[in-house]
Amino acid sequence: MGQRGRPRGFDRDAALRTAMEVFWKYGYDGASMTRLTSAMGIASPSLYACFGSKEALFRQAVELYGSTVGAPAQRALEEAPTAYEGIRAMLRANIVTFTDPEQPPGCMVVLAAAAGSARNEEVSAFVTERRQAVRELFRQRLSRGVTEGDVPANADLDSLAALYTTVLHGLAIQARDGANRDELHAIIESAMLSAPQAAQ
Repeated sequence: MGQRGRPRGFDRDAALRTAMEVFWKYGYDGASMTRLTSAMGIASPSLYACFGSKEALFRQAVELYGSTVGAPAQRALEEAPTAYEGIRAMLRANIVTFTDPEQPPGCMVVLAAAAGSARNEEVSAFVTERRQAVRELFRQRLSRGVTEGDVPANADLDSLAALYTTVLHGLAIQARDGANRDELHAIIESAMLSAPQAAQ
């Protein structure tokens, strides 16, 4: 039996991309249903029919952000020859995203809960989980650095991963507040000075 009802009258992928940008700009709470439907060019019933709920739409938007906007930074982390070069490259790649005038400033995942969502525990937990996943990426790359000899074996990997995660979050907030790329690059270089070096 064929699908009942009228065919969807909009481009789902384009609508999701637009929703991502609305959540990115306004945060979860600030992205009202009126803002979302107006930007996406659809009515509320169509949004619910296609995406399930505002929360489900947000989760899909975060997934899209990670697989598109966030992908270059993750590649930079993994592909650099050493852990610290990878971390520097990842942070620098994020700066390019955070300061791109063609999209909202800062990081969607870092700023989504900061701009709201405290009233929705499931959304807050989801965003926290995604931010913790980034810290784990840092930790895994540092651990690989220990194995490959460019990070000292006695380095506190948990603390270092937390440090660089904090730097990343701070860069997102600074970008949202209007910091330029030179200012953000200087923050990265200051943060990298604390990296414990392996013996040569």
